[in-house]
Amino acid sequence: MLAILSAGIAPTFALMSFIYLKDRFTEPFSLILKTFILGALLVFPIMFIQYALTIENIVNDNNFIQSFLVVGFIEEFFKWFIFMYVIYHHTEFDAHYDGIVYAVSISLGFATVENFLYLLTNGIEYAFSRALFPVSSHALFGVIMGFHFGKAKINSNYKKWNILLALIIPLTLHGSYNYILKSITSNWLTLLVPFMIGLWIIGLRRVKSANKPIIEDVIQKRKLRA
Repeated sequence: MLAILSAGIAPTFALMSFIYLKDRFTEPFSLILKTFILGALLVFPIMFIQYALTIENIVNDNNFIQSFLVVGFIEEFFKWFIFMYVIYHHTEFDAHYDGIVYAVSISLGFATVENFLYLLTNGIEYAFSRALFPVSSHALFGVIMGFHFGKAKINSNYKKWNILLALIIPLTLHGSYNYILKSITSNWLTLLVPFMIGLWIIGLRRVKSANKPIIEDVIQKRKLRA
């Protein structure tokens, strides 16, 4: 049990540390912990909804609907909703990159519990592949969601559009990820690996872009002091 718990938490700790340490002005740990816990608690109502839809045969075993509606939309919508309800109007959310920190925290909270339950059921031998694919993909979906929330917060232009993109893009990517897994029975890695590489490239560019205004602001302030 301890080994499974450690294997479930380790990738989360690594990814959250990476995102957190990229922040030029660190966010309060208590708020990050709160969003992480809320993300973790989301697993249970989402599992219930997904189970109900499946057991009632509402989605008719259609891979596209399963991937984009039952998984992509439901999971990303609940994360998006938590962000809107808890973080978006919070006083601590005052910079573009803050959106990424809190969205990733929510996503990794969800991913940690989901990962632990999977390893508990299927065995610790899946820990490495789970860390590489599902856990990191949840973090990267969070990066993209937080990036657009950050844009909406700091820039009044296209505010509503960016709030909508904070949901649409992650759910589309999440649905695509699951569709690859469900539709390709053999050699699924030939599609999933390039998909994940592309996702990492997009995510890292969003991290750099969200940090750029902060860096320029700091440089400008230092010039004014000189």
